[in-house]
Amino acid sequence: MELEAEFTSEPFQGEGEPPEHAVRAREAAEKAGLTTNFGPLGTTVSGSADAVLSGLADIARAAIEAGATRLTLQVRLADAPAAHPVELNSALDRLIADVERELGGKLAGLDRAGKQHAVRLFKERGAFTLRKSVATVAEALGVTRFTVYNYLNREPE
Repeated sequence: MELEAEFTSEPFQGEGEPPEHAVRAREAAEKAGLTTNFGPLGTTVSGSADAVLSGLADIARAAIEAGATRLTLQVRLADAPAAHPVELNSALDRLIADVERELGGKLAGLDRAGKQHAVRLFKERGAFTLRKSVATVAEALGVTRFTVYNYLNREPE
């Protein structure tokens, strides 16, 4: 049986070199002999069930020891159909869901100050390093891209 695991480690950072905790997690996955796809907000690994499941402990340990404050993990059978089509922005979708949970509801239902706060959270977590992320965040907030750019350029109140 083959498994795939996708994990993200936080805190995210913006442009530039990936954070040390993400690099160390990737190295642990490679050392475990897993096929690894390292991305800007997450890493996907695959291999036999035994290799993936035993490697996950080493991956988590490496990330935390290198400064990760949170590790989010998703595991699935490699040959199982996806619950929904996999999108390039799946990491962004997860970030949106995380911010909605953190702020207690759908982003579109927030008041102006709440939306500005959400944009600051997305910026802190590196969401805007993804292609077309401003449009996706704007849609989730129920505002225009122009508004998101205005929020990005505002100083926090």
